[in-house]
Amino acid sequence: MVQNGIYLLVLLAAVFAVAWLGRRLARLLRMPTVVGEIALSILLGPVLLAAFGRGVFTAVLPAAVTGPLKQVGEAGLVLFLVGVVHHLDRGAGGWRGRALGRISLGAFAVPLLTGLVFAAWAVWLAPADVRGTAPATALVIMLAVAMSVTAVPVLARILEERSDLGRASALSMMASVLIDTPAWLLLTVALGLAAGGLGGVWLAFATIAAGGLVAWAGHRALGSAPAEAFAAARPRTTALVLAVVALGAGTAVHSLGLTAIFGAFLVGLTVPGTEAWSRVVTLVSGVGRAFVPVFFVVAGATLSTSGVSAFPWVGVVLAVVLGVAGKVGGGYAGARWGGEDRVTALRVGVLVNTRGLTEIVVLQVGFTAGLLTPGLFVALLVMALVTTALTGPLLDLVTRRVGAAREEVPL
Repeated sequence: MVQNGIYLLVLLAAVFAVAWLGRRLARLLRMPTVVGEIALSILLGPVLLAAFGRGVFTAVLPAAVTGPLKQVGEAGLVLFLVGVVHHLDRGAGGWRGRALGRISLGAFAVPLLTGLVFAAWAVWLAPADVRGTAPATALVIMLAVAMSVTAVPVLARILEERSDLGRASALSMMASVLIDTPAWLLLTVALGLAAGGLGGVWLAFATIAAGGLVAWAGHRALGSAPAEAFAAARPRTTALVLAVVALGAGTAVHSLGLTAIFGAFLVGLTVPGTEAWSRVVTLVSGVGRAFVPVFFVVAGATLSTSGVSAFPWVGVVLAVVLGVAGKVGGGYAGARWGGEDRVTALRVGVLVNTRGLTEIVVLQVGFTAGLLTPGLFVALLVMALVTTALTGPLLDLVTRRVGAAREEVPL
């Protein structure tokens, strides 16, 4: 028992080192750091298996350690997402505006349609081992959601590094927040259908409704003067309590058939947006963010042992093409429909094409629930990494085109 604990600590140190290396490589390649972190963390398991065989893979990631490692990764993800959800309604520019509503509609509805195209391929044309045995309706909804989400935390990190995007920054961030809310609800429907048909869907929505009432009551309680004063005076103690509550909520929601991520979602909504509480949430989210790479390592290890009979090249190409077309095209069309100029519309389309962390979480949830086969998981994983990695280069391309167009204008 003690030996397993020590080895788990050593393995965690190795995971942190791999994540650090991934961030360094991403900076050298001028890509979002999270792309390198995710890619290297997920590839750790498959690379070990391919390079050294199953014996070394099992020795490095034994079953006695993989279970606790998975729990650590999921706990880190829950704590990190509390901060993400807590800051969803803190963006600049507010929720109103014709452009924002139409961008959100375009960047959600068009990718949903491309997701239906990808689902048609998966259900009717893909090999049986790629299609899997998931209920058709649940699989179609799952794939539509996978095409429609945008990674709010990754997008926020990209926008922190870019000060040249003007109005597109606020529009893309707020639209992404609006997009992800119905996407998570649709994911709930898919999980409910997979778990128990329509009965599972009603149970899922009943759980969310009950959780919403608890979150509303908790929000009022935490917004009181005594709670506010306690959070301001003892932020670390409050952060510890909040972390325990978040993990407990995740466990409770998971026991009802949903993913623990919904527990994080409800806790993030519960905490008020005041300065004192935001500082507390930052502490919780910061700890969780440090352990998120563990989640990706476990995802890669699980994928390695599940087996991919053949690399789904057709699925990968189709997912990437449809993913880029749906998000960039939908975001651009929505922005133009909302009255934005072409440059702003292009930038918005490129920014909402960032999938990153949120997409990987959605895929892992679908994979764990049995909705996605290893082949579909790989195809959509490559799509998520490619679309996120393209964000920087595409933004630079738009900026260069704008600069060239201005130079051609006679003085």
